Amino acid sequence: RQLSMVFQSYAIWPHMTVFENVAYGLRIRGVRGQALRERVRAALGMVGLEELAGRPSTALSGGQQQRVALARAYAFTPKAVLLDEPLSNLDARLRVRMREELKDIQRQAGLTTLYVTHDQEEAMVISDRIIIMREGRIEQDGEPLEIYDAPRSRFVADFIGAANILEGHLVQHPESGRPVLEVGAARVLCASGAAPAPDADGRHRAAVRTAYPTLHRRQAGDAENHWPARILRRSLLGDLVVYVVEWPGGEIRVQALPTDILAEGEAVCLRIPPDRVVFVA
Repeated sequence: RQLSMVFQSYAIWPHMTVFENVAYGLRIRGVRGQALRERVRAALGMVGLEELAGRPSTALSGGQQQRVALARAYAFTPKAVLLDEPLSNLDARLRVRMREELKDIQRQAGLTTLYVTHDQEEAMVISDRIIIMREGRIEQDGEPLEIYDAPRSRFVADFIGAANILEGHLVQHPESGRPVLEVGAARVLCASGAAPAPDADGRHRAAVRTAYPTLHRRQAGDAENHWPARILRRSLLGDLVVYVVEWPGGEIRVQALPTDILAEGEAVCLRIPPDRVVFVA
């Protein structure tokens, strides 16, 4: 079927050298002699393992085994490649490096690649298009930024990125007619567009990514989607700070850069851009 696969466990044959592992798919297709050597050399060069062609596969690190599996998958120029969670057996730092290399290899090969993963960062970094599945059914598909900015369901909002789910009753803005979600004591102006059907209690849900709300030390008067708030908890995550904020709608998480760190208990102003509040099922 001209389909090649990289397994989660790599499935490198322990009794073969690096060269023979990569050559296997070519041999069973009748490639021999100089043509075989050239194609194996090219595949190993693509993954940076040319110098290890004669090494026993048992003498490779996890990252090197993964590269051998990739070279073997691409060596015979298949029509499509399936990668089944190929980075899950690597440590965190190597996984970050290898996903960038995977993207480069895929571009060099120019082949359709289906990449199966439960890691949302891998999906966002590697993919041109993402298909999110739930219990064997497609929940949503689209480009990475589209999936991130406009999730259609609570499941997608929670699965890709970090999101706050706002629940309340839907009304219309008295002047613009845009949708407004009454969340606790807050009235949240939402992005334009049709809302899914409400639940049994007549409540609607909207998602807002933790990266989109902003916190300010100065109050913004009566501007839309501005509320007085208070920092309940603060978590320093290196390059990011995550705040849990009390506001008239309850509690909300806000992600910010550590350039101007706010103190726990500090009074602030919370702003949520209306176009970033999207309805979800």
